[in-house]
Parts: sequence; structure tokens; C-alpha cells
Amino acid sequence: MLASVFIPAVSAEEVNVYSGRQEALIKPLLDKFTSQTGIKVNLVTGSGDALISRMQAEGELSPADLIIMADAGRLVRANQLGLLQDINSDEILRHIPASLRADDNHWIALTKRARPIMYVKGKTDPYSISSIADLTDARFAKQICIRSSGNIYNQSMIASLIILDGEQQTLEWAKGIVNNLARSPKGGDRDQINAMVAGECSIAIANTYYLGGMLTSDDPATRAVAQQVGVIWPDQDANGTHINISGAGITKYAPHKAQAQALLSFMLEQESQQWYAEVNHEYPIIEGVKWSDELASFGQFDAQKVDLETMGALNDEALRLMDKAGWR
Repeated sequence: MLASVFIPAVSAEEVNVYSGRQEALIKPLLDKFTSQTGIKVNLVTGSGDALISRMQAEGELSPADLIIMADAGRLVRANQLGLLQDINSDEILRHIPASLRADDNHWIALTKRARPIMYVKGKTDPYSISSIADLTDARFAKQICIRSSGNIYNQSMIASLIILDGEQQTLEWAKGIVNNLARSPKGGDRDQINAMVAGECSIAIANTYYLGGMLTSDDPATRAVAQQVGVIWPDQDANGTHINISGAGITKYAPHKAQAQALLSFMLEQESQQWYAEVNHEYPIIEGVKWSDELASFGQFDAQKVDLETMGALNDEALRLMDKAGWR
């Protein structure tokens, strides 16, 4: 179900954004853009897949100027469907490393997010785990909580492992994870963290920005749960920890391309990147931007060096592999 605002008639001083990110995670920044530029932002939010389907149905009549997605996989899908165009702006592209944008410059990263191993402090020795391969050990039988195979963050993680380790080794790893699950996969990343602290499992795999958000929650009980959780950065002597991105692309039929480019430029400014880091607890892509205290408390880490476009293109294959492994 899409939550949307009314899209008015075309005006030179507006930009229409389709966002797969929740409104609370993006609207304050969009409001600031409007206050600085006078360009009104008309925001439509919904699931990434639903927004892509909507753009397909709208075709050349789509009012969308910019799409913002919470993962590389959906950006790749939108591009494969011919829904995006070249971001032909040197001002924008100079900020983005080649590894964090499409080969044809049809989408770019806005932030990075990491998906490490989490544990309950005092109950699991973090030094006993150095690799995600360790999670298939018999000592973790019925001890792992993780989301379902339908979750695109897990699909992207598996896709990255296919790139790094090959399909057969990744299949064996996925089977090992399934064998060690504490419960059938359900819920979101926060649910995995809550279940771990509640004693349903001893290990969870989750994105760090969820933990950061819990640590700064207005709810004391949520903060109390998060304060019990530590982060393990796996494979620091090998391939590194899996990362994904949030990102954006200008739509093929954007009626306000110049305004869309202006918004992208704004979102890449140091102050905007600082907002992402401090409020959403995501890793900035601009060098020199300070992390939030919560991100800093998790420690430094080496990230996987995986081509994001290839990773996104392998999402369907990753899902098939997870199904084969019995990951539901």
C-alpha cells in the first residue's frame, strides 16, 4: 500500500520524489531542501517494488522525477527496466566513488549501511567469532535469529557471497545457517535484536542503523534492550563485512530534471550527510563526515569490496539459492 501526497500540476519550482524509504527517515531533509531553495518536494512513499511497478504503469506520464531506494537491488531493477536516466552532472558524480554508482551513472549511493553480527554482551564471547562462516558451527545450533529470505537485505548479502565465494560454497553456508536457526525467520531487524536479548537466540544478523535507532529511541525500554547488544565485524582478515546502500536515480521521463539534480546535490552536501549519520545512523559516503556517537561506538571495520551493480543483479539468483537451502 502506497502512502502518498497529492501530486499537483507541473511547476518549475517543484520536484516529485518516489521514496522506498520511510517518510520519517527522509522528510526532514527534504523540508530543509525546500527551505533553502524554495523548491517544493512532493513526496510519495511506499515499498520499493510497489513504486517501481507504479512507474512502469505510469510510463511516459509518470510525474516522478527522482526515486530513492533503501538498497542497491531495487535501484538495479529499476535501471534494468529502463526507468532511469543518466545523471550527467559532474558536480554530483565527483562525490561518488565508481564502486558506489551504476556503471552507466543511472543511480548513485547516498549512504552506506553495514550488516554485521550482533550478540548480547556478557553472554557470547565476541572473540570466538571472526567470520560469518563460524555461524554454521554446531556450537550455534538453534542460536541464530535472522530475517526471512524475502528480505532484500538478506538477498543482497547472499548475492555478495555468491560473488566472493561462488554459488556452491554460499549454498552450503546458507544451509548451515538454516540448520542453526533458533526459530523460523520472522519480523524485521529490530525483532531479531529483541529476540536475542529476550533469550530466544544468542546471535543475530542485522543492519547497524536499526541498533543505532534503538539506542537513541524515546522509549527507555527500547534503549535498555539496545544497550545490551554488541557488534562483531566479521571477516576483517578476509573479505570484510557486507554493506549495502541507500541510493537514488533520476527517472527517465522526469519533468523536473534540473530540480532533481539540485536535490541530489543537496543530499550529497556535507551537512546533509552529517544529518544522515547523526539522525539515521547510516554511514556517509562523503569523506570527512563525522559518524554518530552510536556508529562510532560500534567501531571501525573493513567492508566487502563487491560491485554493487553485480550484487543487485544477482538478487533473484540469491533468492533461489536461499529457497534451495530451505531458508524461508
